[in-house]
Amino acid sequence: MHRWTALNDRQLTLLRNIAVGKDPSAQDPGMRRSTYALRDRGLVTVSRQGGGWQAQVTEAGQFYLERGHHPEHPTLGGAPGEGSKTWVTVATGTGRDSETTTTSRRRKGTTAQKKPPTPYSERPIPVARRAQATRLVERLVAERHVVISEPDEAEMTEWRRVVDFAKRHGLAPAGKRIEKQRLWNAGRDLQISLVDGPHANSGHRSSVDNPRVPVPAQLRSPHRVVEGLRDSERRLLMPPSLRRRALLLLQGLAAEAERRGYKVREHPAPERDNRSAHCYNGRYFPASCREGVLDIVIDGFTCSVTIKQEFPQSADLDRSQQLALEVGYSRSHRQHHWGDRKRSKLENVLGIVLQELETRAVEERQRELDEKRAKEERRIRWEAAMDAAKEKAAQARLGTILREQAKQWQEAHALRQYCDALELRLDAPTGTDADVESARAWLRWAREYVETLNPLTQLPTMPSGLAFEPEDLKPYLNGWSPYGPEARTVGWG
Repeated sequence: MHRWTALNDRQLTLLRNIAVGKDPSAQDPGMRRSTYALRDRGLVTVSRQGGGWQAQVTEAGQFYLERGHHPEHPTLGGAPGEGSKTWVTVATGTGRDSETTTTSRRRKGTTAQKKPPTPYSERPIPVARRAQATRLVERLVAERHVVISEPDEAEMTEWRRVVDFAKRHGLAPAGKRIEKQRLWNAGRDLQISLVDGPHANSGHRSSVDNPRVPVPAQLRSPHRVVEGLRDSERRLLMPPSLRRRALLLLQGLAAEAERRGYKVREHPAPERDNRSAHCYNGRYFPASCREGVLDIVIDGFTCSVTIKQEFPQSADLDRSQQLALEVGYSRSHRQHHWGDRKRSKLENVLGIVLQELETRAVEERQRELDEKRAKEERRIRWEAAMDAAKEKAAQARLGTILREQAKQWQEAHALRQYCDALELRLDAPTGTDADVESARAWLRWAREYVETLNPLTQLPTMPSGLAFEPEDLKPYLNGWSPYGPEARTVGWG
């Protein structure tokens, strides 16, 4: 609290009484505490002489009574012509015997009032942050999703601040909210999305946000799914009073869901699991037998709603009587669990539960559309990668064929030179006639063989009909699988 903070009614009345000479402590000793508060602000002086207790109004106190504000107020200040005065409080003495006096002195070198501080909204950082948040919201309205590729820690921090600023200042369009999440891709991209509806964890809900869902007082003509849970001896194993209330809650939820045009179906019971069995009335049941579950189908999206005793093992009577509703985890990390609390019971949140299911159905449809679009984009990119890989593989195959032809040509050229040298050697024979005839036969065979090796014996043509196995294309696919756009490569490569 500042010295120039406005006085409350009690303090203002006390200041007026002191100004006219009244002793407030004579009737109300508790007024002394308020008097010391006025003294700390420099509006009165307090003294004790001869065991007495006296208070007097200072110049600053007289100023407050005349103008309605403290002379040290940073924006209001003193009266015209008195703005050059600064009220100074001088304290003498210690403890209860201290005395405070107020004087005025003129500031040296200036007669102007102190410049008020710049409002927070006009400072450079908030102005820049508002501009960034506004641009982000404009992009989200146009594109619905904004993806930041491979952000580092500094970028993550900056985007987090921008999103928080947009949330705090309500920059998102009406009926929308902003959510951010890290994607599980190679670069751990950051995705910022504009989603329908307010956040499920918002503590401020109007009657429109939380429509009332009627819960029957008696279970008459129950829904067939609720009737099946009621008649089952292996579901909703809990005290009778809690079981009856749980069935009424499920009945209200099922009736409201069908009124809105949704379908309510029986949830298939899980198989018995002895490892999670518990004893109830001398019999062993799976742990899931404590729960009652029904499925609500909204536009093809099925979500299970589970009701159960929240703290079945608690020794606290009130705590053991609490029920809880769960709708399963969400991809958006929103609220999925509601329980009985001091200020709110499950009967008051059924509308919120149905609203959450409707929001999830919308998000699920959008997710399916996004996945379908992403799948089509992956298929197009995979086909382009396959075409490029086949072209590269063909070039590599043609290069291999060319090198093989050149190698054969070089080998044929070397053998031809050898045959020519052998023919020159036969022009000057030194052996027997049989040896010479054998050598000439060898030369004839060698020349015929060389002609079979020489690729230029016939005019080489462009190779055609090149075929490739999937494994042949792997080196040219840059991480794509040759078996399809949805296949995943195995290994560190």
